[in-house]
This record gives sequence, C-alpha cells and structure tokens, in this order.
Amino acid sequence: MLEALKGLFESSSFETFINWLTKEHDGMAPGWQYLLMIGIACLLFYLAIVKKFEPLLLLPIAFGMLLTNIPTLSDAIFHMEYFVQEEGGAVIQWAKIGENGGLLDYLYLGVKLGIFPPLIFLGVGAMTDFGPLIANPKSLLLGAAAQFGVFAAFLGALLLNFSVLEAASIGIIGGADGPTAIYVTKTLAPGLLGAIAIAAYSYMALVPLIQPPIMKLFTTKKERMIKMDVLRPVSKTEQIIFPIVVAIVVCCILPSALPLVGMLMLGNLLRVSGVTDRLSKTAQNELMNIVTIMLGVCVGATADAKNFLKLETLYIIVLGLCAFAFATLGGVLFGKVMCLLTPGKINPLIGSAGVSAVPMAARVSQKVGQAENPSNFLLMHAMGPNVAGVIGSAVAAGVFLSLFR
Repeated sequence: MLEALKGLFESSSFETFINWLTKEHDGMAPGWQYLLMIGIACLLFYLAIVKKFEPLLLLPIAFGMLLTNIPTLSDAIFHMEYFVQEEGGAVIQWAKIGENGGLLDYLYLGVKLGIFPPLIFLGVGAMTDFGPLIANPKSLLLGAAAQFGVFAAFLGALLLNFSVLEAASIGIIGGADGPTAIYVTKTLAPGLLGAIAIAAYSYMALVPLIQPPIMKLFTTKKERMIKMDVLRPVSKTEQIIFPIVVAIVVCCILPSALPLVGMLMLGNLLRVSGVTDRLSKTAQNELMNIVTIMLGVCVGATADAKNFLKLETLYIIVLGLCAFAFATLGGVLFGKVMCLLTPGKINPLIGSAGVSAVPMAARVSQKVGQAENPSNFLLMHAMGPNVAGVIGSAVAAGVFLSLFR
C-alpha cells in the first residue's frame, strides 16, 4: 500500500513542485520568489474581485501570473525566452514555439505581433462618443497637455539609468492607456511587459484616488465652481467625417500610430455610420471580451518571478504613479490657461480628464466639480478631453515607435 502511494506521489506534480521550491535551478529564480509571486497574484485577485479595480483586465492578468509562477506548470505553457533575446531585443523563435510551445506561447503571439492592442482600440472606438470632442475642438489641446506625464516619466526613467527603449515604454504609462502601453512595450522592451502592464492598469483603476487631490491643490474654489455652456449639437455628418479625417491625417503625419488610431477610428465609424449595427455591437461586446481575456492572461504570464522581482519593477511602479500625477497636472494647468484666455468660460477641472482612462477620468472631473457646485454638470465637457487623451496617448506611442524602433 505504501509503495502504491509512493508511486502515485512520484507520478504527480507534488514532488516536482517541492523540488522547485527547495532547490535553485539554472536560469530560474529561488523557489521562495515563486511563492511570493503567487501571493501577489492572489492580491490582484482581491483587488479585482473585492475592490473591483479594473476587474475585466486585472483578473485575467492575475490568473496569467498565477499560471506562470507555478513551477510545475509554467515551463509547460509559456516560454518568455522564445520571445526575448538575452540583450533585451525582440525576437520570435518560431521553431521552438512549434516544437515545444505551450498554450500561452501561441496566444502571446497576438501580443508580440501587435494584434490584440489594436483590436482593443477597435472596441473602444465602437463604445466611445466623439461628439463632445467634435463640439468643442479646443478640448483636443487639453488631451495633448495631459501627455506631459508621458514625457515626464520618460525623462525620469532615463535619470534612473533605464535604456532609451525601456524609458519610452515606461513613459507610456502616463497616457493612462493599458493597450497602448502594452503595444509599445512588446516592441521596445518586452522584458518589462508584465511590470508595465500591471502598473498601468492598477493606476488606471486608482484614478479616482490619484486625481482629486491634485485637481483641488492646483485650482481655486472659484475655478472649480465655473459652469460651462451647454455643448452644441453635433450632426451625423460631422460624426461620420471625423474618424475618416483623423485616420487620413494620422496616416500622413505619423504612420506608426495608425494601427492604434486607425482601429479606434474604424470602431467609431462602425458606431456612427448607422449601417453596421451588428459589427459595432460585435466590436463592443464579443470581440472586445474575447481579446480582453487573451490579452490579460498573456500579459500576466510575462510577470514570472525571474523577470518581475527586480529593483527595476519598484522603479516602474513609482514612475507610473509620477506619470499619472504629471499627466493630471499638465491637463489642469493648461485648463487654467484656457480659463484665463476664454475668459472664465472653461472649468480647469476638465483638463484632468485629458488622460485616456475613459470614462473614469471624466467622471472624476464631474464629481469634483459637483462637490463645489451641486448644479454643475461637467461630464460631457470632460468627455472631450477624455477622448482626446485616447488619441493623444496613441500619437505619443507612435512618436516613440518612430524614434526608437
């Protein structure tokens, strides 16, 4: 009986698991680090399920992290070394993937080949109303001003001795756009993908906590109480022409941003054209949900103990927080400038919505403004900078890719 139990134990994964945790293997982290990463994955489960922090992506990311840090399982489903060279450059080892690849190796090709993030943008475009931006084109400037956080984080990363490629990837966290951060990082610094993606989505979820103190600190009570005029109605013709024109302009000026901006505009055109309701609903629901699951699990799988538990990860988390703070500050300060120039017709609070966390940042502007003046309704005004921020973050990503790829 004992021999039978011993044979069952040896044929199971428990013995291998114990060996991984008690012995250090070549090229792998010590076993306790894998246990720590499993603990971090459980923390992310808590934040996603209990606290409801970006659960649609944080939960799949946490599960991917859990899978890749179970030593007996990680080597069977995902091999990050098949996608990253020793010196950090990007490569796909097709032969090894075909011979030994696991499930997540095949799914990760959707990240590595730049397929999943643009598809996310397609869904975002189908769900987003560009009307407030079209009605008030000046709000495009607020979206541009909020990209200050991207370049502030980029310079900060350089000061901390990150390479130019790594600094560009870290900087994109300031755009408050997870798919954009993933799209840039998978090309420029794939080894940092897990840390950057987790930082980006975590801070996106914390926008309601990060932004209000900065908004209140740099605006006066009088400014926060400003009531803005009702936006003019936007015709259907304008709504149809806008995504087409933006796609053409981006294609001519910054082709490297076209995969993101182009799919964003296609999704919006499906929404406003009035003749593709089925496609619009598919982009908003089925396609968006499927891609979100695969993208999240794959990104989480890159956060194994060997790549994640480094001092650089702590720097990335701190720089990500600074990026969000500077992005909010840039938008608010430019909002104050526009308030002075109008004069007094623009509430500076809508500038904070220039980050591309749609529609969460716009709701924060509404909440802070209404706390000062209950009759103040800033949501639709804030949606203009918010949508502009989505475009702005994609353009910033295109700039980095054009300069450094």
